[in-house]
Amino acid sequence: MATERLRLGVNIDHVATIRNARGGAVPDPVRAAKLAEAAGADGITAHLREDRRHIRDADIERLAADLSVPLNFEMAATAEMQAIALRIRPHAVCVVPERREERTTEGGLDVAGDEARLAAYIAPLRAAGSRVSMFIAADRAQIEASARIGAAVVELHTGGYCDAHAEGRLAERDAELDRLREMAALAHGLGLEVHAGHGLTYETVTPVAAIAEMRELNIGHFLIGEAVFAGLDGAIREMRRLMDGARG
Repeated sequence: MATERLRLGVNIDHVATIRNARGGAVPDPVRAAKLAEAAGADGITAHLREDRRHIRDADIERLAADLSVPLNFEMAATAEMQAIALRIRPHAVCVVPERREERTTEGGLDVAGDEARLAAYIAPLRAAGSRVSMFIAADRAQIEASARIGAAVVELHTGGYCDAHAEGRLAERDAELDRLREMAALAHGLGLEVHAGHGLTYETVTPVAAIAEMRELNIGHFLIGEAVFAGLDGAIREMRRLMDGARG
């Protein structure tokens, strides 16, 4: 398989988290998105949660209007979010699990256990022209179900791999990485485009970026945190350098 340039999607949710902690208009997540574009981001990801804890409706409207790179709209599989996606028609829609009490998205969507509903749910999004992605664990049943319902993309949850690395559980980390490699190959063989994200850092990105079937990584929290020390431009350029090096 020829190695293609790996796309980097930058999630700007936590710029909005900082803004909302104090109120007002700064820091502006749309400004962050434009800076990310200039630094080499291939797309911008934003998750409009039910409780609007970070990204707000007005942010999504502005991102959809102002970006020159694709918008990846992360959302729960609710009627409210479907209506918003159908109105703004983003380039991509990533359907994620969502619980009010979680700090961040925990685990992947259970596509296999909710196949009929999710097939009906994504049908109008596909018809509207959005590329539909399912955020799932690196699990055979979830990948096969995603293919059956007509998703174009699966985004594999890398949290288990990253957590094992951070906590020094190296055998578990390596097993998680092997699973990501195996399931990326399976998804690609089923005609799905393969993305990954959640918890990736400078230390953990290279092995994931080196997976031949991988086409896009979506990274947010780490980059926004690193921007405190290196600036957003510098943080993104370093991640881009590591990703490109992994492909080389």
